[in-house]
Amino acid sequence: MQSYSHDSRILVALDCIIFGFDGESLKLLLIKRNFEPESGKWSLMGGFLDAEENLEDAATRVLFKLTGLRNNYLEQLQTFGTVSRDPVERTISVVYYSLVNINDQDPVTLKEHNASWIALTNKPDLIFDHDHMVEAALRQLRYKASLYPIGFELLPEKFTVPQLQKLYEAIYDIKLDRRNFSRKILGTELLIATGEKDQSSATKKAQLYRLDQQKFQRYLSGYQAFLPEFTNFSL
Repeated sequence: MQSYSHDSRILVALDCIIFGFDGESLKLLLIKRNFEPESGKWSLMGGFLDAEENLEDAATRVLFKLTGLRNNYLEQLQTFGTVSRDPVERTISVVYYSLVNINDQDPVTLKEHNASWIALTNKPDLIFDHDHMVEAALRQLRYKASLYPIGFELLPEKFTVPQLQKLYEAIYDIKLDRRNFSRKILGTELLIATGEKDQSSATKKAQLYRLDQQKFQRYLSGYQAFLPEFTNFSL
C-alpha cells in the first residue's frame, strides 16, 4: 500500500458553535473546561476527527454528544489553522455551527459535560481562537438568515409572530417595527395558522402558527431572499 512521505503530525479537530433561542435572547452552548490546558475557562464543544470518519459525521457526533439531538441545522463554517492556535500540539480545527431548539436538548447531557446556555450578549472570553470562531459564525448566521428562513430552526413547533420578531431582533441586535415585520412575514405565506392562542402570553390573544414545511423547503432551495433588507447586514 502506498503512503505519502510526511513526518509531521497534525491533528484535525471539530469545533461546534451551537446557537439557541430562549424567547428573549440568542444564546451559545458553552462548556466550562475541567481539564488542561485552560482548565476553568469557557470553551466551545469539540472533538477530534477519527481516522475512519467523515467531517460532517464527526460534527454530528459532537453535537449529539453535547445536546442529545440529531438532524438539526448544521453547516460547515470555515477552517482555522494558525500554527500556534493550540498550545499543546499542531491542530487544525474545522468549525461548524448549528441551530437547535433549546427546549429539545437533553439537560442531563448538558450537566454531564458541564455545559451552559449563555446569552451572546454576556459571552465570556473563550479559549484559543474560539472568540473569532463565534464572530465568524454570527456573521454567517446573519447572512444566511436574510436569504433563507433558517431562523425557524430555533423556534418551537408552534410560535407567534411576536416570538418570531424577537428572534430576528436577537439575531441582528436591532429593534424591528411590529407592523412591518408582521406584514412581511405573513406575506411569505410560510406560516399556517393553528387556530390556537398562546396561553403563556400576558394577553392570551397571540395567534399560534406553525411552519408550512413544503413552502419552507422551496425557500431553502430557491433564489428568493427571505428578508432581503438584511442581506448586507454585518457585525
